[in-house]
Amino acid sequence: MKNKVNYSAALCLSLLLGASSCNRDLLTPIPQTSVSDASAFSTTTRVQTQLLSLYGALKDGNFYGGRYVIYGDIRGEDFINETSNLVTGSDVWGLNATNSATAVVNLWYFAYLTINRCNIFIDGMEAGGTTVVGAETAAKYIAEAKLIRALSYYSLLQYYARPYADGNGSKPGLPLRLNGIKGVGQSNLARSTVAEVYTQVLKDLNEAETGLPSTYTVVADNTTRAHKNTAIALKTRVYLSMQNYASVITEANKIVSATAPFSAPTGVAHKLQPDITTVFTTYANAESIFSMPMTTTTGDFPGTQNQLAYYFSPNKANGGVGNGEYSLNPRGIIAEPTWSATDKRRSFVKQSGTTTVKNWLVKYKADSPYTDWVPVIRYSEVLLNLAEAKVRSTNTVDAQAVALLSAVRNRSDAATTYTAASFATSADLTNAILLERRIEFLGEGLRNNDLMRLLQTIPAKGTVPAKAPTEPNYVWPISASELALNNLATDN
Repeated sequence: MKNKVNYSAALCLSLLLGASSCNRDLLTPIPQTSVSDASAFSTTTRVQTQLLSLYGALKDGNFYGGRYVIYGDIRGEDFINETSNLVTGSDVWGLNATNSATAVVNLWYFAYLTINRCNIFIDGMEAGGTTVVGAETAAKYIAEAKLIRALSYYSLLQYYARPYADGNGSKPGLPLRLNGIKGVGQSNLARSTVAEVYTQVLKDLNEAETGLPSTYTVVADNTTRAHKNTAIALKTRVYLSMQNYASVITEANKIVSATAPFSAPTGVAHKLQPDITTVFTTYANAESIFSMPMTTTTGDFPGTQNQLAYYFSPNKANGGVGNGEYSLNPRGIIAEPTWSATDKRRSFVKQSGTTTVKNWLVKYKADSPYTDWVPVIRYSEVLLNLAEAKVRSTNTVDAQAVALLSAVRNRSDAATTYTAASFATSADLTNAILLERRIEFLGEGLRNNDLMRLLQTIPAKGTVPAKAPTEPNYVWPISASELALNNLATDN
């Protein structure tokens, strides 16, 4: 089934309904020469093509197919910029990006383009698409659109809004656009609060969980398309960002068994892969709950200077496939003494040079055109989300939390098995879980999320000083294009 990985053909038709070459078109995405709404949703094939184009928008290299993930890591302390190239995020790394910075403008643009396509799709289904495909199929399709919209809004919050913990969500969030924009004069919209945006994200994910299928017949679709467990897993991430630990536990318990070996008792049978390295070579696997698939088909890979391997892998002269944009900070997580040299995850770290030694992340190995699938959420994250929530909600060295942490560590480091005696206090266990997240998800875009949700200072790195939560640029400014088009928008 080709649509499990190749969204490019679907995206081509979507371009008739949502493409643009300038920022103004983001808010007015339907050109006058486009096909009519009625035609776009007139057959089952066209409806399905429109649906798949939403995944195509999400996986664009300027959004979740590359840069969103990259920025999540380079804002943190575990990477060192090597090229001083603004195009590849040196200002993001330096924590000094401006309103008009490439990263700030483009991520906003492509995330809202994805959101608007979701809105147009949902509107089109309500206007006639449901009649074409039938109520049951329509409910599943709309649920997929709502999940993509929820993920897009959540992702924007992590960069452009104050963390939920700062004022319990009372600070300015995002313009909350829930209807498709098809013409001029629809740009003005004030920013909703952070709490209001999170409320909408959770509403979309709850409705998605209800409407999505439990599994797909094609195995790869269980990784590349949304299903019930995708929505549940993402809710554990969202609630963790809100510090709503009771809800993290409620959601995680739906897909995590009470005891080891941990697995999902319903829906897709998620579990840890025995070997972490296979997660990044055999992409459709039981651990990868949701990933952005890439192929060599033109338009179906991240594109120039958007690719994870391009940023993190050294160049070919140094044994890699990338451009060596970011090396690993020698004072960062790779210096952690409890991260054993025999841990399988150490195989993702490659050293180059003799006089000047540098370390690189080689988790992503595909050469140009860089077809590594981009991870969105893995089962190991759900396990660690649950572990952290259990400790924080009970303020104890919780037995299940220890077992969850041990499962993730022991999978890659067979010599290490944690027990309750390994931790003197609940704070020690919490710190061990946070440390495990840095090791497990290095290069997967979660470091920024973790720093933000806990209102932690971004640590110093290289020539960049630490950034406290009270300082400018702790979160990004609002895109200059949005401020120019939206008279009601305010800056951070």
